[in-house]
Amino acid sequence: MKKIFFITFPILLIDQFLKIYIKTHFRLGDGFCISPFFCIILIENPGMAYGIHIAPGYFGKVLLSFFRFFLISFILFFIYKNVKNKSSNYLVIPMMFIFSGAIGNFLDSALYGFLFNTGTTYSKECKNWIPYSGISKINFDSINNGYASFMEGCVVDIFHLPIIDIFFPNYIPFFGGKNFQFFKPVFNVSDMVIFIGVVLLLFFRKRIQNIKFL
Repeated sequence: MKKIFFITFPILLIDQFLKIYIKTHFRLGDGFCISPFFCIILIENPGMAYGIHIAPGYFGKVLLSFFRFFLISFILFFIYKNVKNKSSNYLVIPMMFIFSGAIGNFLDSALYGFLFNTGTTYSKECKNWIPYSGISKINFDSINNGYASFMEGCVVDIFHLPIIDIFFPNYIPFFGGKNFQFFKPVFNVSDMVIFIGVVLLLFFRKRIQNIKFL
């Protein structure tokens, strides 16, 4: 189990430090560019990685939070069994990356509504997510002064990679007058390590084919 701690804890520490720092120092939508292809920007995401939603509105948000909880529980059991059985690191380490990323985003959903005084909230009247103004502060008073309840917080995304950002002239068929940007979604450290974990599993799939998973 030490292996799980030494991989998961540093990832969570970096992920949460960056999220909390950015949220308590930037207004929603503000940021800066380190280079033309790498920007820091504060975005709040009620969905999954890269803004994907499993269901619309408030129901989708709560459903996603509980889905993350059960996914984390399953992955933890999976890792524990394979570490105990001394399975190959080609399987265990990528799964630890996925586990760490899932926990990082789950903490945002579960606790950020308590931790911060302001955040993106869902309006049942407007049937839409409502942004907030100003810079968020850490809520030191009580859980009742947070911006949302348990499992209702939004995930903080901070990285933007506009590697390609071009505008197509009007004379170009079909695409004329439109802007194309790649990579458009804003993401965080948790999203990155989940992606890395999945890529490693695919890359080493031949080495783990004969491993007993459970």
